[in-house]
Amino acid sequence: MAEVISPLNVHGDDVGAYVEGVARAARTASRAMARATSAQKNAALLAIAARLRAQASDILAANQADVAAAGGLDAAMVERLTLTPSRVEAMAAGVAEVAALADPIGGITDLEFRPTGIQVGRMRVPLGVVGIIYEARPNVTADAAALCLKSGNAAILRGGSEALRSNQIIAQCVQHGLEHAGLPAAAVQVIATTDRAAVGALLAQDKFVDVIVPRGGKSLIERVSREARMPVIKHLDGVCHVFLDDSADAAKALAIAVNAKTQRYGTCNTMETLLATPAAAARLYPAILEALHGAGVELRGCERTRALHGKVVAASEDDWYAEYLAPILAVRVVDDFDAAVEHITRYGSLHTDAIVTENFVNARRFLAEVDSSSVMVNASTRFADGFEYGLGAEIGISTDKFHARGPVGLEGLTSQKWIVLGDGHIRA
Repeated sequence: MAEVISPLNVHGDDVGAYVEGVARAARTASRAMARATSAQKNAALLAIAARLRAQASDILAANQADVAAAGGLDAAMVERLTLTPSRVEAMAAGVAEVAALADPIGGITDLEFRPTGIQVGRMRVPLGVVGIIYEARPNVTADAAALCLKSGNAAILRGGSEALRSNQIIAQCVQHGLEHAGLPAAAVQVIATTDRAAVGALLAQDKFVDVIVPRGGKSLIERVSREARMPVIKHLDGVCHVFLDDSADAAKALAIAVNAKTQRYGTCNTMETLLATPAAAARLYPAILEALHGAGVELRGCERTRALHGKVVAASEDDWYAEYLAPILAVRVVDDFDAAVEHITRYGSLHTDAIVTENFVNARRFLAEVDSSSVMVNASTRFADGFEYGLGAEIGISTDKFHARGPVGLEGLTSQKWIVLGDGHIRA
């Protein structure tokens, strides 16, 4: 088994100095990454993917040790922490897919001549240094490294102590790929201390870090949003809805509702509330709720829902706001299309919402009127994912409306600057 590096013994006042050193090194590395060629970046990514596959058994062994030591974590957190052979393979495939994507850096758009004779356009450039703070999810170490690398950024990764062994061995694979391509090791650094003060120290490094991406529970994201001195790419909750209108096809409705809830419970794109019009509920809810109950899902519903299935317990007002991340589902009958949109607007989190319909007008209205970062027609909310969207992987999901929205891939880790081309032009 590959050696797992011990956590750095840095605590107290030394944490701030250590994190500042990491951030300073990342800033230096970011300049090298900004000028790295596509060939270099792709070579690093393919070497990382190959290394992840070659060390899959070591990664799984390290992860099993993390899971065994994860006392006190809730079921959703343990589910996010756990790696399987298929998840390691998906991690490697995501890295390789990023290598196959077009390099966005240096692309020039909207170049046009002005009346003065100058040419004005915009060039896509890296953000610089991206800090990622995350809990439990060891796959983020590879995903974030791959996306930051391909988009010409340096990355500082601060994973949770519960995934220490997993993150370290995955980071070793990343370091191998960087060395293989002749890129600076500091282009991707993992904070090596488990001291919680490292998070606050990283959030204070606005001189060296350009953007922070938190991935984890609501309390982590709220803390990062509150303390960060630099912009934050984030979403707080994943209260995702599936709405069945009068015309919903029974087979599609059953498949989508069951998949959206049960395919994985602990993800932010899992359905947490099912809605239907009275006609759709009477026609579709008995079979759908029976299938969900049979899969072990606790059903909490309104009175009209409870009349349709005997295993539904009464929902409270808090249930409509809930992100369960567990086998629990809120179910409601709404009066009509407008009431469904009103419910989603009031209780939703701007993450992902879907309609099941055979009505073209309703489909277009849902796309236009539901103000979420991903809006779907006749598809499971579980598709709201960077890999499924063709981004190769994702750095996170943003429910903000500026810069990046929805799954954040390569383009979300870049910006544009104005460029001007002249030939000795001066302004009169």
